[in-house]
Amino acid sequence: MQARVKWIENVSFLAQSETGHAVLMDGAPAAGGQNLGPRPMEMVLMGTGGCTAFDVVAILKKGRADIVDCEVRLDAERAETDPKVFTRIHMHFIVTGRQLKQEQVKRAIDLSAEKYCSASIMLGQAGVAITHDFEIREA
Repeated sequence: MQARVKWIENVSFLAQSETGHAVLMDGAPAAGGQNLGPRPMEMVLMGTGGCTAFDVVAILKKGRADIVDCEVRLDAERAETDPKVFTRIHMHFIVTGRQLKQEQVKRAIDLSAEKYCSASIMLGQAGVAITHDFEIREA
């Protein structure tokens, strides 16, 4: 996997994936940014949420669950001193479907957390305390 990050101006950067997708990252105004895009650490958090949501949806669909929506709300804390790494991330899953079973959704989230989600497993191995819970909504 490859990516490219190019400095635009001040603290704005254009990140491009090898598949050709691009996203503008920018710093906070206090750091000279113009607030034109997410901060790099926000991208890490959003990428982690995307990675685990991808897994949960795929696992539930493979198990023939009638899932119609999945949202992950992430709440993170960072160290107060440099490097300001993530110290804690809590993931709250909201899974919507028809007649979804608690055990089925819990298993999908656990499999993602323990086996499949490269991003959250990598962060966990780096010492980030990652927790999760979920709610099921009927479609």
